[in-house]
Amino acid sequence: MVGLKPSDVPPPLGVKMASAGAAACVADIVTFPLDTAKVRLQIQGEKKGVEGIRYRGVFGTISTMIRTEGPRSLYNGLVAGLQRQVCFASIRIGLYDNVKNFYTGGKDNPSVLMRILAGCTTGAMAVSFAQPTDVVKVRFQAQMNLDGVARRYNGTMQAYRHIFQNEGLRGLWKGTLPNITRNALVNCTELVTYDLIKEAILRHKLMSDNLPCHFVSAFGAGFVTTVIASPVDVVKTRYMNSPPGQYKSAMNCAWTMLTKEGPTAFYKGFVPSFLRLGSWNVVMFVSFEQIKRAMMVTKKRIEAAN
Repeated sequence: MVGLKPSDVPPPLGVKMASAGAAACVADIVTFPLDTAKVRLQIQGEKKGVEGIRYRGVFGTISTMIRTEGPRSLYNGLVAGLQRQVCFASIRIGLYDNVKNFYTGGKDNPSVLMRILAGCTTGAMAVSFAQPTDVVKVRFQAQMNLDGVARRYNGTMQAYRHIFQNEGLRGLWKGTLPNITRNALVNCTELVTYDLIKEAILRHKLMSDNLPCHFVSAFGAGFVTTVIASPVDVVKTRYMNSPPGQYKSAMNCAWTMLTKEGPTAFYKGFVPSFLRLGSWNVVMFVSFEQIKRAMMVTKKRIEAAN
């Protein structure tokens, strides 16, 4: 997968998982304002907002948030976001090669179907484990830091406790089904598209296996992923952010959106979603390669010293 040449020795599973988690945290820190803007745009129209505040486009949303809530509001939920990536990316990205090899019996050049199956599997596994961190992240990103506007949560750990005490374990795993659907789509589309674009570039000798090739592959994967996953992502965000009783289920949430706001509601926040996924993919894959390479060099030095 990601940047391994045929002559390379595959890194151990622990190195891949740690590299993926660390790289995803770097990507989250860089792109988090875009993700927050995406969430605000996706929930706009769900309920009556604060008078005089309306978000228009990704950069308009960021500008409005800085003007009304301060620049720190762009990083609401960052702690939960980093917790999510440590749990989430290390599984969905770090385990991808191993699961793919398991399905193919270790054969070279696996089919697209096997790659899709591996991506869906690791994406679903990651969501099942990391869902509470995603619920808290989304709710922090959705809440406004304004005088006179009640805050739902005052801290990350307080949010976990509050949700558990008021909504039970089901509250912490709220939206798991749409999130599994969304992340299975995202994971298989993101990783498989990256693989296929990169292989096509190298096969036709358009670029060599270096940073420009990784950039184009990652950005292309981000666009394709956004187009496919955006409707499920909007439903997931709305449903996870909703108070108890607002929607009966994720399907009820989707139906309510369709009947009240029309089909375009499913692509609310598309531009920030694309900007975020495109830039996130670029930062993550480049960081992943560098961190993984550095960890392998360190591991070899330690082994040589012993």
